[in-house]
Amino acid sequence: MAIVGRPNAGKSTTINYLLGEERLLTSPEAGTTRDSISVELDYKGRNFRLFDTAGLRRRSRIEEKLEKLSVADALRAIRFAEVVVMMMDSQNKFEEQDLRITDLVEREGRALVLAVNKWDLVEKRGGMIGQLRTEADHWLPQIKGVPIVAISGLMGEGIDRLMGAIQESYKIWNRRIATAALNRWFEDAIGKNPPPAVSGRRLKLNYITQTKARPPSFVVFCSRADAVPTSYLRYLTNSMREAFELPGTPIRITLREKVNPFAHKRKRPN
Repeated sequence: MAIVGRPNAGKSTTINYLLGEERLLTSPEAGTTRDSISVELDYKGRNFRLFDTAGLRRRSRIEEKLEKLSVADALRAIRFAEVVVMMMDSQNKFEEQDLRITDLVEREGRALVLAVNKWDLVEKRGGMIGQLRTEADHWLPQIKGVPIVAISGLMGEGIDRLMGAIQESYKIWNRRIATAALNRWFEDAIGKNPPPAVSGRRLKLNYITQTKARPPSFVVFCSRADAVPTSYLRYLTNSMREAFELPGTPIRITLREKVNPFAHKRKRPN
């Protein structure tokens, strides 16, 4: 599990709380962590390996050679992680760099949990958690339903919920769907919203199969793969996410043209 985010979001402080000791160096000054540091954690009988990473700044602000190496190390930790916790500061959440990092995690196909840290500094009022959910779905529509947890790494607030969300996200990331159920959903989704005609010709989507998990990945066999609009793939992804309860996990749907066994044969003359 990699803990990522902008500098001074509270990554090391949160890990120290989980470990029950000041194992990692922390400071109010941004940039204290320079390397990806691996620590072992036994949490309620389950083993985790945590990677604390250097804060990821905008590219234009990365100047020192050492910091460039630290950022490369953090990116490598994302690519090798199974679950990534994207940590944001409650005072400055969903900023451009937060969204860039989250988009990178999604493109790498990792299970993702959003943690809004320093919640102890926020003046509490009704509906705030619901507002976080609304903001997450607005800014990150490509991973709608991604778990979001308000925490205080310093005070330990919300840590149990965070660890629960991490384990649930990992479970969804590993999910496989029975082929029969998958194709029943597929026929129903196409029936409700048929693929559009392109150049006057109706697209034909034949069937779907799951090729792997981690993240859930699927292949749709169809007549003209290059003609299926991106918007229609997005419709299928969102419909699948809702039908099979796959909130927040990256979903991969690729298109493959069904082989015509008679394509090599020429039409016989009359």
